[in-house]
Amino acid sequence: MNGFERRKEQKKRKILETALTLFMKYNIRKVSVSEIAKEAQVSQVTIYNYFENKDNLVHEVIIFYVDKIWGEYEQLFNSNIPFPTKVKKIIFDKSEVASHINEEFFEYFMKEYSGEDNYIDKLYMEKALPRFMKLFNEGKEQGFVDPSISNEAILLYIQMFKEFLQRGDVTKNILPITEDLTKLFFFGIAGKNEE
Repeated sequence: MNGFERRKEQKKRKILETALTLFMKYNIRKVSVSEIAKEAQVSQVTIYNYFENKDNLVHEVIIFYVDKIWGEYEQLFNSNIPFPTKVKKIIFDKSEVASHINEEFFEYFMKEYSGEDNYIDKLYMEKALPRFMKLFNEGKEQGFVDPSISNEAILLYIQMFKEFLQRGDVTKNILPITEDLTKLFFFGIAGKNEE
């Protein structure tokens, strides 16, 4: 990548980071392209050159956000910390994010997640699901997940959880109980809450 392409990518990343911050803090509809441009220290024309319109920008921000969160999870999954610590970190992180996210951004995110052939679903199937299964197998090996529970049953449980979260009629109810749902998800599988 030459210097021009590197600067272009850095500028695009700055726009995405700025838009994500503003969208998570405020209502997406209330954040204008001009506000994003001002905060990112670029022109509105630059934003339109990269993203064409605000809808495309919002879509790209969702992808950027998902990739960012997944990168953080991969680091956690690849660490040598014990299973219960990984689970607690996942629960804490989800709870922390949920407490700082604008409800409208979350609804838009869930709408994107519930659509057909979406980026989030693709990442889930190709990367997240296999990595979560590996995490549960680690939990079995370390004695924190009941080894008598088959991987097929765990997969079915994950699929039921995922399909429920993709229902449009539950979106408004999910954000306030993110921590509870995450605890239920993990400790329901483990059968106990190890301190």
